Amino acid sequence: MRMFGLDEPEVASLVRAVSGSTDADAARSTGMDAAGSTGMDAAADAAGSAAGSAAEGGAESPASGAPGAGAPRIALAERFARASWTGIAEPGDRTAGALVAALGAATALRAALGRWDAAEVSRRLAEAGADPLEEAEWAGAQARWQPRLSSEPVLTALRQARRFGARLLVPGDRLWPVQLNDLGCHAPIALWVRGTDEALAALSRSLALVGARAATGYGEHVTMEASAGLVDRGYAIVSGAAYGIDGMAHRAALASSGRTIAFLAGGVDRFYPSGHDALLTRIATSGAVVSELPCGSQPTKWRFLQRNRLIAAGSSATIVLEAGYRSGSLNTAGHAAALGRPLGAVPGPVTSAASAGCHRLIREFDAVCVTDAEQMAELVPFGARLDDDDRTARTARSTGRPSEELRVLDALAARSGRDADEVAMRSGLATAQVQAVLGRLQLEGAVREGERGWVRAGSVSR
Repeated sequence: MRMFGLDEPEVASLVRAVSGSTDADAARSTGMDAAGSTGMDAAADAAGSAAGSAAEGGAESPASGAPGAGAPRIALAERFARASWTGIAEPGDRTAGALVAALGAATALRAALGRWDAAEVSRRLAEAGADPLEEAEWAGAQARWQPRLSSEPVLTALRQARRFGARLLVPGDRLWPVQLNDLGCHAPIALWVRGTDEALAALSRSLALVGARAATGYGEHVTMEASAGLVDRGYAIVSGAAYGIDGMAHRAALASSGRTIAFLAGGVDRFYPSGHDALLTRIATSGAVVSELPCGSQPTKWRFLQRNRLIAAGSSATIVLEAGYRSGSLNTAGHAAALGRPLGAVPGPVTSAASAGCHRLIREFDAVCVTDAEQMAELVPFGARLDDDDRTARTARSTGRPSEELRVLDALAARSGRDADEVAMRSGLATAQVQAVLGRLQLEGAVREGERGWVRAGSVSR
């Protein structure tokens, strides 16, 4: 049998691998056989009707025993079509989003492959209760998509996803972030993910912390305290894994044993920026790394801007901690405001150009002025309020160490000595608190004081 003009067993195997299904009967239970002969070529229209029928069948009953059991199972033909669309259309493509939402990904793919005319597309959309497309819009969309209508890129992406342990999430999956649907026809068609189920589920109680790449010490310090404080209150941290504020938000969340999710502007198989490879590897292990672009895709300026809408829509509120007057972080803030999400901004010195963007948000966009984690949590007050004893107990249960010890250890190097003031700056703790923690850690042999300052002693459990 053939599926989209390809060898069905290979397609079925790849799609099952990235959807987390291991059932021997997954193909039959999800309508793969019904996909039949749907050639992925320009003459696919007539032969492809079966795939559309299978795709339009929607979700199937869950299969017990498979990873993620309990989630509705989407037809493999539809999953493959959505995987294809992530490489055919650029992120946020309105025409592709509207077509897929109204007709299903498989039928929309047949329309593109078969070069349906605008009248036929509009007729199908009208039958589905959607608005018709203007002829010029449909012609422009076809011109954009035709160079990418090839099966090899999607097969390569699926193989890469399988190699790196990435998964493909589609609307209707149990872990699909339903808040992204607020983007309407600009919502992602599918998401490629590396990470844990717990981190994906935590998106429903997350806050986005974003800011400038060229962050100052002030900005990084405020970000560190905010991220750790929000994690202590039960929030997950969302950001974009860039240098500066983003990276600090992720690192502080990890250091506090919290959940953090990074949205990328390229494939999840090639971490960007390269200097954050180790950080993103840690996030993929205990949190989640997410992209709407298939494996192998490179980030571009446009894709960064489109990625920002996912950060804003995927979280319950957005806080800009430090940003210049024309910082890209303001783009994320704009998406949050357009979606009606709460928006916060941290003020800085009025003489600092690095905080001019935050002041602009407060003045022109009615952003709420926030200065600490408690005020940020008030933007979306669903996190648990933990007192100091609760925080220490929770962190000790999950890591074996209180959070302040973890933060001090993460602020120390194995060879380069650092004094208590520098450790305090890096950890976001008071100097007196750092000195007390260092004393305890020294007694157990976890740290030692040398001529040039404090260092971690050998292999330390953190």
